[in-house]
Amino acid sequence: MAASDSAFARLDTATPAFEWRTRPGGFAGLVRMIVEQQVSTASAAAIWARVESGLGEVAPAAVLALEEEGLKGFGLSGPKARYARALAEAAAAGLDFETLRDLPDDEAVQILTSIRGIGRWTAEVYLMFCEGRLDVFPGGDIALQEAMRWADGGAVRPNEKAAYQRAEAWRPYRSVAAHLLWACYGGVKRGEIPPFL
Repeated sequence: MAASDSAFARLDTATPAFEWRTRPGGFAGLVRMIVEQQVSTASAAAIWARVESGLGEVAPAAVLALEEEGLKGFGLSGPKARYARALAEAAAAGLDFETLRDLPDDEAVQILTSIRGIGRWTAEVYLMFCEGRLDVFPGGDIALQEAMRWADGGAVRPNEKAAYQRAEAWRPYRSVAAHLLWACYGGVKRGEIPPFL
């Protein structure tokens, strides 16, 4: 990618080696992503520990055994408790994470986003981190958009639509590009990489 895209090469040159983000998937992995939405890392870790401890096993049957109030007792907000139950209902109705793994990216995203509380960003990040897919790009991610702005020397951060369009240049390895962009963004924010603009 860097060889054919000079803007991308700027970031590649400036960014130190980084680890590929991976994590367990399946039902528990997706519930954890719901837990982590829009809260700090520390808060997410604390809530997730309570969810795991409270449920014993993060499985559809365990979630469905509790009403919303029971799930909220673990620290989940009302909406997140409802989203966890919606995912559990989908799994009980036949959502199979092993089958999902074999589906094309777009089809997998469509299935996941049909579940209440699972947006496109969550679906795409799940496919990247939990399934290790190589050509998924969460264009709605603000950190990615900002790193793309740096790469291209833009004055304005691209919106979601523009980010998806720009990422087309990195097919069939858009996930690789996303990981580099995130690593670059994190490096700049931590002061490890000089700001680009």
